[in-house]
Amino acid sequence: MKWIFTMLAVVMLSIPAADCAQGQAAGASQAGTSQRVAAPAEAPSPTLDPKTYVIGADDSLQITVWKEPSLSGTFPVRPDGMISLVLLGDVPAAGKTAEQLSQDIAERLKKYVQDPLVTVVVLAVNSQKIFVIGEVGHVGGVMLTPGMTPLQAIASAGGLTTFANEKHVYILRGIPGKQRKIPFNYKKALKGDNSQNVSLQPGDTIVVP
Repeated sequence: MKWIFTMLAVVMLSIPAADCAQGQAAGASQAGTSQRVAAPAEAPSPTLDPKTYVIGADDSLQITVWKEPSLSGTFPVRPDGMISLVLLGDVPAAGKTAEQLSQDIAERLKKYVQDPLVTVVVLAVNSQKIFVIGEVGHVGGVMLTPGMTPLQAIASAGGLTTFANEKHVYILRGIPGKQRKIPFNYKKALKGDNSQNVSLQPGDTIVVP
């Protein structure tokens, strides 16, 4: 009889321990699940081909000169398209690819540095903008994405107001004083009229009267 009571005691003690272990495992599993659910997804980085992307005003550049930390750093492209570098002063950056600019800087540095090795990386693309003004929800700049249409640009600006003239929207393109006017019929574009397929370019201004 004594051994029977002993076995019962062992069984009774083992049950809570197992339940506790299962509870801890379940709790850990739930915690892991909640952590996985709560973890934010990483935002996709914009696609940028350093061999073809043309640097523009307001872009941010990381310029590294090998073994020359005093000549390296982060440089904004000014509205006039220039960057200011130690020893070199103002250097034109807008209108060039990163590879072209690195070669240009390296050539200029040969007067001061033996066999300079220069790397240029575009950190931030701020030049690829268009502007939407007039009867839209939010007047101002809109980041230009590849293949963006006037319809998409207007949607990014909050859409048209109730006072907008849908048939007489137009796009201004070119430098001030020499801008040309490209008509755009918002109503026809909504209906899928291919004649309204205008390819937007950086610096375009969409005017909604």
